[in-house]
Amino acid sequence: MPDSPAESTEPTRRRRPVQLLFEPQSAEPEPERFFDLESIADPAELLRRSTELALAFRAAAERATDFQAVAAAQLADPRRFDALSDADIAVRADWTPDYAAKMIEYGRTLLEPRRHED
Repeated sequence: MPDSPAESTEPTRRRRPVQLLFEPQSAEPEPERFFDLESIADPAELLRRSTELALAFRAAAERATDFQAVAAAQLADPRRFDALSDADIAVRADWTPDYAAKMIEYGRTLLEPRRHED
């Protein structure tokens, strides 16, 4: 067996460059875009599109809040061996303890129909 690469009897393989699967970043960052709203010149179209986005985000925020409440109620369920207190849930969700208690209660109301279906 050869002691160094120079003594190798195998021919040296040339490596091909790796194919780029993405566009390299330019030196200057692109201006921040928000759903291309900044490129809409017509005020009526801008109002229509931005209103559409605002309504979609509002609906998404409400749905996410419902999921937060359900998760909080599940984590606070006294039937769990690892149930968390209102204060522990408040810390995890960056809420006040009072708000956590309200969210846990709201989550329980959201879970009620599910329990009757089971």
